[in-house]
Parts: sequence; structure tokens; C-alpha cells
Amino acid sequence: MEDLAEPTEDRIRALPCWNGSAVVERLTGGLSNENFCVTDACGKHVVRLGRDYAFHHVFRERELMTARAAHAAGFGPEVEYAEPGIMVSRYIAARTFTAADVRANVERIALLTRAFHREMPNHVSGAGFMFWVFHVIRDYARTLEAGGSRMAAALPRYLELADELERAQALLPIVFGHNDLLPANFLDDGSKLWLIDFEYAGFNTSMFDLAGIASNAGMNDAEAERLLTAYLGREPDDKIRRSHAAMQCASLLREAMWSMISELYLDAPGVDYVAYTTENLERLDAALDRYRTRYGTLG
Repeated sequence: MEDLAEPTEDRIRALPCWNGSAVVERLTGGLSNENFCVTDACGKHVVRLGRDYAFHHVFRERELMTARAAHAAGFGPEVEYAEPGIMVSRYIAARTFTAADVRANVERIALLTRAFHREMPNHVSGAGFMFWVFHVIRDYARTLEAGGSRMAAALPRYLELADELERAQALLPIVFGHNDLLPANFLDDGSKLWLIDFEYAGFNTSMFDLAGIASNAGMNDAEAERLLTAYLGREPDDKIRRSHAAMQCASLLREAMWSMISELYLDAPGVDYVAYTTENLERLDAALDRYRTRYGTLG
């Protein structure tokens, strides 16, 4: 199991990028990374520590490339320094969104997401990475079975569900997605929205980001309709609506299975992965009930 709780402040202070002495403060909230705010003579900076996690399809070299590309495209903070396992970014004086903030800023979120999808392919480099949630779910199932997960008996049911939800997907163009649009990954500086945390970013259809925004923020049907309409520039048709509802279920299934794998391999300070698994399975059950009540089961 990876231990994320080892002392790191001395290592951070020793980095060669600081101007004068560095005051280090741990930031809370990370589920699989350590984050710190560092203040030196030039101001504030954010330090992100993280290893490669092949079991989660996370590779820091690709995350660093994407973070630099996001800054070049105007979506993310500037990367000021990097070395293996460490990324230092400019601190943005901004408010971190909650689920309520996302629901209150549906149109702004939709336009930011659409711009990210369209502009990022002009800035990312290297071999293309495809994030297709249904492949991720299938690969997570293999990892969970091999690791002797306590949830192993439920895996055939999860895979059957993934197949059903994948069949409900509408054909859409490939874009470059963020693929982890939790409310806390949106920052608002009062005039502009920013995106952070690009460890899962890669090519995808737009539907996973749109579904993640809605499910992670607990949007109701009317709010989800506003999100789709603002993103598409028109009202969605019934096939898009069904695809979006199905993908919300897939997003929650993937998050629950992410947590199941984290139970096996991660140990972040203050994080109860078992409780997080339970929370996401309960949210999945509620979303799946709404989906099947409205659309039935796609054979």
C-alpha cells in the first residue's frame, strides 16, 4: 500500500525554485495526492506531490504536460517548477467551488468546458491518451479481482451495468476532456473560472465531462438540461438526454470502483476510502433508479 503521509516539508523547503525562505502549509482535501501552499519572497505557490499510480491510470509526466498545456491555452495556473513527483504552480487567489457553486454557475461552467474541449488539442503534445470510462471500469475490475478486493463478488454485476450504460451512448466527436470535474477542481477568481488537477485528462467524448459535472454537483433534471443546452448551443434531443443520464451512472460507478482500488493501494491522510466507496455506491443506486425509471433497461 502506498503511504501518502510521510513528512515532506523539509523536501519542499529544499527545492531550488524559492526566493528566500519558504513557509510551507499543508492543504487538505486531496484523495490521492499531497498538496501544499508555499509562501516565499515572491508570493504564494502550490506544490503538488504525487507518484505514478498505474492501477489508477495516473502518470505524472502526462499530468505535467497537460498542466502546461492548460496554462498555455488559458485554463490553468502556470507551472513554475517541476521534477519527478513534484509540480509547483502559481497560486491563484480564488474561491474553490462547492457543488452549490457549480449548480449556481451552470452556464459559465458549460462554456468553460466547451472551450477546454475545443482548445486543448492545439496545445497538448506527445502520444495521445484515451480516457474511455467503460474501458477504465473493465480494467479496474481486473485490478480489483487480482488484488482480492472485498467487493470482488459484485464485479460481474458492475461489468454488466457498464455494458448496458455504454450501449446507451450517443455518437459524439472526440474532444480533449478533463475527466475529473469535481466541484473542487473549479476555481473562481471573481472574473474568471480556472481548472486544476489534470491527472486523468485525455481524449474522450464530451459526455463524460458533462455527466461528471452534473453527477458530482448533484444536479436535478432541469439543471442538467441547462448544462447540456448551454454546452451544445441548442436543446438536446432525447438520445443525448438518455446518453447523459446513463453516463452519470457510469461516472458514479467509476468513482466507486476508483475508491475500491484506493482501499487496496492508497493511504492518504484523513481519507476513509471504505466510506467513500459506500457514499458513491449509494449515489449510483439513486442515479440508476432515476435512469431506469425514465428510460428502462437497454437490452
